[in-house]
Amino acid sequence: MSENAANNNNIIMEKNQICKDAIVSELQKKKVHLFYCLECEELARNIAAESDHITLQSINWRSFADGFPNLFINNAHEIRGQHVAFLASFSSPAVIFEQISVIYLLPRLFVASFTLVLPFFPTGSFERMEEEGDVATAFTMARIVSNIPISRGGPTSVVIYDIHALQERFYFADQVLPLFETGIPLLTKRLQQLSDTENIIVAFPDDGAWKRFHKLLDHYPTVVCTKVREGDKRIVRLKEGNPSGCHVVIVDDLVQSGGTLIECQKVLAAHGAAKVSAYVTHGVFPNSSWERFTHKNNGLEEAFAYFWITDSCPQTVKAIGNKAPFEVLSLAGSIADALQI
Repeated sequence: MSENAANNNNIIMEKNQICKDAIVSELQKKKVHLFYCLECEELARNIAAESDHITLQSINWRSFADGFPNLFINNAHEIRGQHVAFLASFSSPAVIFEQISVIYLLPRLFVASFTLVLPFFPTGSFERMEEEGDVATAFTMARIVSNIPISRGGPTSVVIYDIHALQERFYFADQVLPLFETGIPLLTKRLQQLSDTENIIVAFPDDGAWKRFHKLLDHYPTVVCTKVREGDKRIVRLKEGNPSGCHVVIVDDLVQSGGTLIECQKVLAAHGAAKVSAYVTHGVFPNSSWERFTHKNNGLEEAFAYFWITDSCPQTVKAIGNKAPFEVLSLAGSIADALQI
C-alpha cells in the first residue's frame, strides 16, 4: 500500500471513529420528561427544541371556587422509571404554592430522577440579617426547596442561574443537590458578535458584582463603580478603571428598579465612555420599571445602546417584547445541557 493510500485510510478510520463516538454519545444521553408552569411555556418549548431527548409533558392548572389550586399531572403512569424535570418560575408568592404542590409530588411518582429548574431564585437578595428581627427570606425559600422528597434515583437536582450571593449554596440542605449555572457565556458570545468587540470594557456597579463575575470576564478590561453615602443619599462614583472612548458594558446579576444602573451609566458617560450597555441575568423590573430604559423614554434615548437580559423572568420577557434597547439571550440551550448532567 502506498503512503498516500495509507494516509487516506487512516483519515477515513479517524472519521469513522468520530462518527461512532458521536453516536454513542447521543445514545448515552438520558431522555427527560419536562413539565413546566404556565409562565414558562415558551421557554419550555425552546428547551425542548434544543434536544430530541427532551419531551414536554403537561399539567392541568385549575383552581377551585375558593381560589386554591385544583391540579392534575397528565401521564403520571407513563413517567414511572423515567427522568423527570420541572421548569418553575416563582415570580410572586401567589404562584409558589401551586408549583410547590406539583414539585413535591413528581419525585414520588416512582421516577428515575427528578430535577427542578428554577432559573431565578427570587429571594436571593434578601440573604442578610442586619439587626435582630430581620427575616432572611432567602434562607426560608432554600428550606422550602430543600424539602423536596427524594426520588428513586436519589436527591433532587436544583438548577439555578446566577444566584445573588454564592454563600447561599449553604442555605440548602443535603436532601437536594444545587447546581449553580451562569448566563455569562451568553453575554460573551453576544459581545463577540458586535462590530466594536475589540473596544469593550466591562463595568461592575459595585464590589459585590465584581466579586461575583470578574473571574468569568477576566479577558476584558474592567471598570468598578462604588456607592458612597453623602448625607441621606447614596451616590455612585467611579472607583477604578478608565472607560474613556470605550463601549462599556455594565454587568450585574439582576435589576429591580434600575436606579443603580442609570446612575452608573451617568458616571461612565461623564468619564468619557463612547457607549454604554448593560447585562443582567434576571430582569425582574417590578411595576414595569423597564419602561424607563426604552429608547422612546425622553432623556434615555442615548443612555443605553443595548440592554441584555435572559428569559429567566418570563413575565418581563413578554412585557418587553422587542422594544429597544432590550435583547433577550435565551437560557434554553444551557438548560437543555444542564438536564443531561
